[in-house]
Amino acid sequence: MTEVENRYVTDRDPEVLAALVEGAQRGDLLAMDELLSVLEPYVGRICGPVALQDGPDAAQEALIAVFCNIRQLKSPAALFGWVRVIAAREAVKFAKRRQGRPTVPVEWEDRAHPEDTLLASDIADAMRRLAPEHRVVLTLRHVEGLSEQEVADVLEIPVGTVRSRLFRARRSFRTAWD
Repeated sequence: MTEVENRYVTDRDPEVLAALVEGAQRGDLLAMDELLSVLEPYVGRICGPVALQDGPDAAQEALIAVFCNIRQLKSPAALFGWVRVIAAREAVKFAKRRQGRPTVPVEWEDRAHPEDTLLASDIADAMRRLAPEHRVVLTLRHVEGLSEQEVADVLEIPVGTVRSRLFRARRSFRTAWD
């Protein structure tokens, strides 16, 4: 489990999460509800920076996909990796739908402390200017802390593509930042 994943389940031990997954897979709706409650902030942190104003909708769709497909999860230990893939795909899908249409500012309050609102606003503005493919690689690499290989696995693209997208994304982010 990465540090970011661990942040969301500090009060959950792996056996409890495994029991929730197994219960949800058996059709226990209370276990599923608890599991979705645990996953909701994690999914939101992936979808928000990528899908921007459509982040809540992308997160909801990702959670629906988790709900509908939980029986396909082979191992409870793979929960966060499996959810990460679903969330990233939904976020990119929503972001691509939005391309070319006007965007409105997104709330990033859980990204920064109140005293950092100007910084959060500047980051949000720079991220908004990036293509969805660039936002997702930056989010997975720098927010989620995944390696380039892990990002490639999540997005099902070659590592070289991840590297080139990261290079372009960082360059575009710096340009937008200045």
